[in-house]
Amino acid sequence: MRISGTPAALLASAAAAVTALAALCGCTVQPPGADGKHGLPVHVRLPDGGGAGSGRTAGAGQPAPRVLWSRGDSGPAVRELQARLRQIAWLTGGPTGSYDGPTEQAVSGFQGRRGLARTGATDTETWRRLVAMTRPPGRWELYPMGGQPVDAADPRCLAGRVLCISKSSRTLRWMVDGRTLSTMSVRFGTEYTPTREGVFSVYWKSRHHVSTLYDAPMPYALFFSGGQAVHYSYDFAARGYAGGSHGCVNVRDETAMASLFAQVRIGDKVVVHW
Repeated sequence: MRISGTPAALLASAAAAVTALAALCGCTVQPPGADGKHGLPVHVRLPDGGGAGSGRTAGAGQPAPRVLWSRGDSGPAVRELQARLRQIAWLTGGPTGSYDGPTEQAVSGFQGRRGLARTGATDTETWRRLVAMTRPPGRWELYPMGGQPVDAADPRCLAGRVLCISKSSRTLRWMVDGRTLSTMSVRFGTEYTPTREGVFSVYWKSRHHVSTLYDAPMPYALFFSGGQAVHYSYDFAARGYAGGSHGCVNVRDETAMASLFAQVRIGDKVVVHW
């Protein structure tokens, strides 16, 4: 059989014939350049579950991930971010709820180890990777050094001058006639030396007290039950809820405790409750 025509026509006829034959065989034809070297887009597999079937691909011209939080932001979401970074040892301090320099450095390091742009800002892709590697933090992971929300006041605290102390929220309210004047984070005794619960009154104030039993400083001590007192704790300030007292109510904020000590009078009520 003789084939006639121009070279271009011949090539077009041949290409059409190959395409028709491939269709009959159930095959697909890959045109020249489809290997990504000649201008066609190539989809890049993302690590950590971003491969085939995941629906997560990054191609040329794809927009950058949206930034969720960055330096200067604050709030519960930032606190959770910090708690998750602590779980995998990228952050040692906090959580504080404020996106500060150490948080930015931790995020940047986390991004660099996973091939992401080291911006230090938490974008949607950085957050996705972090969530996949961690678990939802518990309440005291979020507040290991205090700063947690305060519980509602116990009904016994709504009249008079009262130190209203909640074991469930680990907080102390200083209240006068039902009005909260200040709140602070507190720590209690351990399983073997528990803080007593009930209604008491302040019977002694000792500004520079030192425990004779444990030879430990108890600054700004407000005694309310035997040897148990509300006082500032150097250990609580340093270690947070990683430790415990010998039954006293420890306060972490020295400035707040000094102010409380100045206001409280002998005879003021103390309510320790769940």
